[in-house]
Amino acid sequence: MTIVVVSGNPRPHSRTLHLAEEVGGALAARLGLAAPRTVDVGDLGVRLLQPGDGAVADAVAALRRASVLVVATPTYKGSYTGVLKVLLDQLPAGGLQDIAAVTVVTAGVQPQADAAQRNLRELLGELGAVPVEPGLAVIEGELANAGAAAAAYVDSIAAGFSTVATEAS
Repeated sequence: MTIVVVSGNPRPHSRTLHLAEEVGGALAARLGLAAPRTVDVGDLGVRLLQPGDGAVADAVAALRRASVLVVATPTYKGSYTGVLKVLLDQLPAGGLQDIAAVTVVTAGVQPQADAAQRNLRELLGELGAVPVEPGLAVIEGELANAGAAAAAYVDSIAAGFSTVATEAS
C-alpha cells in the first residue's frame, strides 16, 4: 500500500500542504507504511497547463498508483481550488477507481469547509475514488496546531480506515 498526499493550494509549501502531510504521515505511521509521496500543485504551477509536461505526467501517474490519497485544498469560493481541478482533470474517467481518498479542507469558517468537503468528495467519487468519511476540515485559527489536528483525526478514523483501505486496494 502506498499513500500519496496532494495539496491543491496554488501557493507552494502552504499551510494546507503542511496539514495534508501531517495527515499522510500519521496514516502511514498508523498503518505501518512508508512515508507518503507529496504532490504540491503549487510547485507544478503553469506546467499544469502545458501538454506533455513530464512533472505533471509523473504526478498523475503517482495518483493512479496510490492505494490511499490524501487530497487537500483551501476553500476558494465555497469549493476546492481551480488548480487542483486542473490536475484532477488530467485523469481519465475512473482514473482513481477504488482508491481510498481522505479529504482535507482548510477554510475561514465551518460552513465554507462543509461546502468544499462535499464538492471535493463528489469530484473524487466521480473519478472512482472511495472517499473516507468523515473528511478533515480545519478552520484558519486551528492551522497552527496542524500536527495535533492530524493525529486526532487519524485516531478517529483509524478503525474504519483499515477496512476501507483494504477494500480499495
